[in-house]
Amino acid sequence: MQHETKIIQRHPFHLVDPSPWPFFAALSGLSLTFGGVLFMHNYSGGGVAFSLGVVMLLFVMFTWWRDIIREASFEGRHTLAVQQGLRIGMILFIVSEVMFFFAFFWAFFTSSISPVFNIGGVWPPTGIQGISPWGLPLLNTILLLSSGASVTWSHHAIIGGHKKEALLGLAITLVFAVTFTFMQIIEYLNAVFSMSDSVYGSVFYMATGFHGFHVIIGTTFLAICLWRIYLEHFSRQRHF
Repeated sequence: MQHETKIIQRHPFHLVDPSPWPFFAALSGLSLTFGGVLFMHNYSGGGVAFSLGVVMLLFVMFTWWRDIIREASFEGRHTLAVQQGLRIGMILFIVSEVMFFFAFFWAFFTSSISPVFNIGGVWPPTGIQGISPWGLPLLNTILLLSSGASVTWSHHAIIGGHKKEALLGLAITLVFAVTFTFMQIIEYLNAVFSMSDSVYGSVFYMATGFHGFHVIIGTTFLAICLWRIYLEHFSRQRHF
């Protein structure tokens, strides 16, 4: 006589099944960085390796998110304890990002408040024509603040059960984000200095470049959220 053994989970946490996506994500990251360095130094094959890394990363993002959405929305594996862990993880991620950009602000204010002699003792350095903060930078700031307001509107619409308002608010946020990215590209094209032009160019392109990269990643995340709102994956209680 055969007896079936039923495994009962006695804890509220999600033990993730073995997945190939972390390995392929690391592989795509290797191809991105290695190919990017080769491309910037004009080595043959650099562009191909970089492009391959981008394609692989997009594939991993799609498949990994697909699995997470299935586990959360259809299999019910994201319990209250798991959701709390995700919230804590997001808070820690934001704190780490604050410290990451704090280093760039530190470099900027140190160099601008007390400019050293090898850049002429002035700020911007001698020979550098700085970008006016009242042009595209002001417009991009307005776009970012407006996107924060519209995404908050979408969030409250989800809590209130208003699907159309949630879709509209998030769609407006995506328009702001894409517009911001294009404005940043225009700003780069019109800049008369490069990353190698003293500490001014280095700090400017590092800080704004990483910020623009974060905006692109956030735009991708919000686009996925927009699609999930359309498919009614979110509810008043579960929308994290």
